[in-house]
Amino acid sequence: MVTGASSGLGAEFARQLAPACDAMILVARRGELLENLATELGVSSPETEVHCLTADLTQAEECAGLMTRCQSMSLMPDLLVNNAGMGDYGSFEGAEWSKLDAMLQVNVTALTHLSHGFLPAMIASGRGAIINVSSLASTLPIPDFAVYAATKAYVSSFSEALRLELREHQIPVLAVCPGPVHTNFGKVAMRDVQRASLPSRDGFYVEAEQVVRDSIHALHTDRARVYPGWKVALLAAGISLLPMVLLRPLVVSRRGKL
Repeated sequence: MVTGASSGLGAEFARQLAPACDAMILVARRGELLENLATELGVSSPETEVHCLTADLTQAEECAGLMTRCQSMSLMPDLLVNNAGMGDYGSFEGAEWSKLDAMLQVNVTALTHLSHGFLPAMIASGRGAIINVSSLASTLPIPDFAVYAATKAYVSSFSEALRLELREHQIPVLAVCPGPVHTNFGKVAMRDVQRASLPSRDGFYVEAEQVVRDSIHALHTDRARVYPGWKVALLAAGISLLPMVLLRPLVVSRRGKL
């Protein structure tokens, strides 16, 4: 199962994983885009059975309903890719609560709920894996990106702890922490309609294909966390070595530049 599969990293996960899958469940709000992707996969991976399930993961009842539908269709995934996510860029006090609430629901609650719902079947079958898409932002408190960065810190921490809990069941959990990627994420996160994407340095962008390729390799090599792209990995290593007392003025000086 891949959530947020209608575009960006989710669609790329579907493309790269499909050749190795007997069946794949694509989840997103936009059904038409899912069907288009399913048609594409039908050509590139004709042996893979593709199911498109529309769900708005900002709504708790739809998240629960998604798991109920999977159970009724006897579709219990042995690989869960929690990719669905959203951001909001701008000052905290200027944010719309409805958008912050939706972000918390998708980035934290839905990811946790789906993991909790599908894990028992993985444990019972003795096989399974979870990929949680976090972010490089999880390593820092980021002004103007405060709630998003905090949700991704949760994802990374949750993934690490869950991985330790599931070690005895041999079910790996991977936290994927990409830097900037050319997807629709930035457009949705921005409040300023005059801007098309988040402020960032072009040199740190990594293509979606590489993010997914590195993630699948990290899962196969049983890594706990991956920062796709050598520049992003180097930056993450540098951040991990600096104490917060030095990081605070650095982060403030980069405000509006990421």
